Amino acid sequence: MTGLPRPDEVLPHRDPFLFVTEVTSIDPGRAATGFWRLTGDEPFFAGHFPGRPTLPGVLMVESLAQLGGIAVLGDERYAGKLPLFGGIDGARFRRQVVPGDTLDLEVEMTRMSARAGRGRGRASVGGETACEAELLFVVVDARAAGG
Repeated sequence: MTGLPRPDEVLPHRDPFLFVTEVTSIDPGRAATGFWRLTGDEPFFAGHFPGRPTLPGVLMVESLAQLGGIAVLGDERYAGKLPLFGGIDGARFRRQVVPGDTLDLEVEMTRMSARAGRGRGRASVGGETACEAELLFVVVDARAAGG
């Protein structure tokens, strides 16, 4: 055990909507790295696309946002809070991601306040960029967000 949190210990997300397999480093409130190991058993591969399974780009962005959430929630200032998507800027998809790939994730927070923030994320396979985007988020009370 490295002392790093499991994604499900930090995020409220659960299967089938938890897209970070493991956190490999965290600088609370500033940055995190991790990965999403795609087994090929994920249900979306069956329909996207039959005969040529490809990870949807929006799920790559979501995996980056989840890792960003882990970085944000690692900061004690955000205890009991939940970062929610506020926007996505400059998203670019550079390569396909297929069953069996490991999507390496890295996120850096570029601006943080008590109520919102911005980060930059990159997802890659074997060092080759698959997706990059700027992520904007708002921070809300976790109980109010869950209803």
